[in-house]
Amino acid sequence: MNELIVSKSDEGLRIALLQDKKIVELHHENLTEEFSVGDLFLGKVRKIVPGLNAAFVDVGHPRDAFLHYFDLGPQVRSLIKYTRAALNARGGKIDHLERIKPLPDIDKHGKMEDVLKPNQEILVQVVKEPISTKGPRLSSEISLPGQYVVLVPFSKTISVSKKIRSADERRRLKVLAESLRPQNFGIIVRTAASGKDAATLSKDISDIIDKWKKMSRMLARAKAPKKVLSENNRATSILRDMLSQGFDLIITDDEKAYKEIENYLKVHQQGMLKGLKMYKGKKPLFQHLGLEKQIKASFGKIASMANGSYLVIEHTEAMHVIDVNSGSKNLNNKTLEETALKVNMEAATEIARQLRLRDMGGIIVVDFIDLKKAENRKKLNEHLRKVMKADRAKHSILSMSKFGLVQITRQRVRPQINIQTSEVCPSCNGTGKIQASILIGDEIANNIEFLIKQNKEKRLHIAVNPYVAAYLKQGFLKSYQWKWFFRYWVWVRITADTSLPFTSVRYFNSLGEEIKF
Repeated sequence: MNELIVSKSDEGLRIALLQDKKIVELHHENLTEEFSVGDLFLGKVRKIVPGLNAAFVDVGHPRDAFLHYFDLGPQVRSLIKYTRAALNARGGKIDHLERIKPLPDIDKHGKMEDVLKPNQEILVQVVKEPISTKGPRLSSEISLPGQYVVLVPFSKTISVSKKIRSADERRRLKVLAESLRPQNFGIIVRTAASGKDAATLSKDISDIIDKWKKMSRMLARAKAPKKVLSENNRATSILRDMLSQGFDLIITDDEKAYKEIENYLKVHQQGMLKGLKMYKGKKPLFQHLGLEKQIKASFGKIASMANGSYLVIEHTEAMHVIDVNSGSKNLNNKTLEETALKVNMEAATEIARQLRLRDMGGIIVVDFIDLKKAENRKKLNEHLRKVMKADRAKHSILSMSKFGLVQITRQRVRPQINIQTSEVCPSCNGTGKIQASILIGDEIANNIEFLIKQNKEKRLHIAVNPYVAAYLKQGFLKSYQWKWFFRYWVWVRITADTSLPFTSVRYFNSLGEEIKF
């Protein structure tokens, strides 16, 4: 059972994809986010770096965006020609793409300085969102995704998704695409197009062309750096990319999101409208469905599995490392090899979920429990590939090394989701260390001396953590409490308060009023 949950938050929208009531993907759509994958910008070239064969482009981000020569696309000269024509038509008639005569493709192994110059304006698309200290990554090989096809300006290519296995269906779709291809556009037929007729594909292509024309009008009025086309919001993007799988239930607590999803389903998948629900309960939607607890349990350094086995997930700047531990797992009548295989198979399933859930990208190294038999290592590798098939991100899995390590590379297009599952300790402020008891005693003694000598307090009461209270009273006549009495002839009453952190102290005068320092 597939469910899509869309909930409003302070920052924007939280979107959870559930399979059999278990979270497999979690997305955050920040309403203030200006640089999402798929957005088109009119950028201005800041500088060319011959050593990298790349350019840095100003798209309005604090850090210049990166554009490599290989990401220009073979038809970039035609795109530049079109961009100039649109910019020169400010306030006048815009020549649409079909009226532009394409220029020859650029050299596959050419140099960036032969194509772009500093201060030149260029139409670019975000292919990777800003991550850590890096700005966005760009491409000028524009792709315009629809429900069933993707259009590529100035491309001559017609291709069909490799996930469509049937040779007859592939041929049928290719013939359809050739007959429907707009002038100066290439077509990539998506998996969702399988079984669809010409009218459905034609409608999808028409919708994309309308979007392109709208972008052209924005481009004619734009001054770099400027966003000229925004991707759909994350909820409808997920719907578009996953509609072929279908959702049994879509629940949202946001009226705007409800309307957008409803309109999208009316156009593309009317049969799913009956599964769209508006939640109006008093409890937050994620809390009502028990998702908050799931999220807290799924993120963090330790990811628990059944029967005591668990994953330890560590993140570094260079890669992610996942260690598989059997914990206290005990399988009756199983050999060590059988137990290791069982734990590893469960771990592979959970790892596939964790990669999607946290949106981990780059290099991931998994340290599985050692397997002696080659057939068991093969079984594990095949199972990992099988469970990773549901992941929409591009990925590659290498075979297990003799050390039990498996390397996975996964496409990273946006920052990894990081949810805090622990809270900063109020006593140590997250350092793992607290002030020594003797220093706490000296600090309290200094404050008491100030209150008695400077403030002329005749009676004092302090509330401290029970451990500190015991420390201040220990030794009877040699204790801090009696030392203060003999020194100042003022009795300081000490009470233990379990709600106070180890280093916190509250001071009260004879009237019971708290004294703040």
